[in-house]
Amino acid sequence: MKLGRTTGYGLLAVAYIAQNKDQGIILSRDVAKKYNIPWEHLQGVMRRLVRARILQSKRGPRGGFSMARPATKITMLEIIEALEGVFDVSLGLEECPSRNKFTVKTEQAYAKAVARSRAALKKVKLSDLI
Repeated sequence: MKLGRTTGYGLLAVAYIAQNKDQGIILSRDVAKKYNIPWEHLQGVMRRLVRARILQSKRGPRGGFSMARPATKITMLEIIEALEGVFDVSLGLEECPSRNKFTVKTEQAYAKAVARSRAALKKVKLSDLI
């Protein structure tokens, strides 16, 4: 599975906000400028991270973003799934009209690989990355 640029932007934004949490509220414009991310695109990324309760937002003239939870309580899997959707990729062979031993074994092998990937990403905390 290839993760999109949106996820890369989200990981950068969350890491930046976590690293600068002592500054309080962080402006999305500051994150966009630091990493040369289109600000309009980053706004959508940040909204998804707020909905996932990874970030929290404050509106108004002194508004911006801060961490909703400590970095030790946020996994890489949570961040990825907040931006990409559930990390449960299917090969699409289950609906194949000519299912056979190959398709069944291929699905099983792939399902195991996805499960291992999910488990590995769930073990990585944001605090491990910053």
